[in-house]
Amino acid sequence: MSETLLSVRDLSKHFRLKPKKLFAQPPTLKAVDGIDFDVEKGETLGLVGESGCGKTTAARLILRLIEATTGEVKLAGVDIFKCSRAELQRHRREMQLVFQDPVSSLNPRMSVGIGIAEPLRFHGIGTKAERYTRAREYLKIVGLSGNYFDRLPHEFSGGQAQRVGIARALILRPKLLILDEPVSSLDVSIRAQILNLLLELQAEFGLTYVFISHDLSVVKRICDRTAVLYLGKIIELDESDRLYRDPLHPYTQALIKAIPVAKPGVKSVREMGALEGDVPSPINPPTGCAFHTRCPQAMDRCRQQRPRLRDVGGGHQVACFLLDHR
Repeated sequence: MSETLLSVRDLSKHFRLKPKKLFAQPPTLKAVDGIDFDVEKGETLGLVGESGCGKTTAARLILRLIEATTGEVKLAGVDIFKCSRAELQRHRREMQLVFQDPVSSLNPRMSVGIGIAEPLRFHGIGTKAERYTRAREYLKIVGLSGNYFDRLPHEFSGGQAQRVGIARALILRPKLLILDEPVSSLDVSIRAQILNLLLELQAEFGLTYVFISHDLSVVKRICDRTAVLYLGKIIELDESDRLYRDPLHPYTQALIKAIPVAKPGVKSVREMGALEGDVPSPINPPTGCAFHTRCPQAMDRCRQQRPRLRDVGGGHQVACFLLDHR
């Protein structure tokens, strides 16, 4: 029987912005607007969507790097939002973040070995010699020689720097790893190497991943299930294979149609047409379904009512009124 490691309920983050006019009501930006999902132990859940849809904000909320407006996040049954500072520090050992830009996430004045060992020092684990020994071990685990210990970040390629970032996240032996666009800044050939490494590490250490990306082809390869976000909300969630084979939400359908096809003579959007218009402002979102301003199948009901995320069978969740007519 599967075991839920991460449980997220009604997670929201609303930012109060500075008003443009004196004495005006401060506008509110709804970066994340009430999302729910579970991640099973050993599973990889993908969070996908266009830039600005709330993926990275959701990751930072889960780790409690920023405080949520509403919601609940439980890691192995522990409510992270109710933890004291001391309790939160202990639980942060169990959940780590791998950043999008590998080079800028490393301290340029600190050797990579010391940087990898730094989380151990922060949590008071081991002696200095023991920490450095473990850092060399984790360099080897991610495919780098222990001889790289004394090198500085600027001496590494992007792929090597991301391996260092993964080693630093793994050294505390976490249960959950949140990967925020971990291969988006890398060359295609290097992306494949890092993705293979992540799969190998997951099998070896029994890791659970939340994988954030805007590249659906990458998410399809590595994720067991995929959640599609639009304007701070999850609009579809399902097993990755089924989602890519039979997407039900018009937005998901458009994203999948836009995946480049590696065949001569086949158009990148498969002759189906790309989405028109831009994502609406999260400061002033449209009424009803947030996607209705770009949806070619929008009905009057879509403009007036907000569809809720509901299970349409087999764990496939969709927020769309079109399903009422199937």
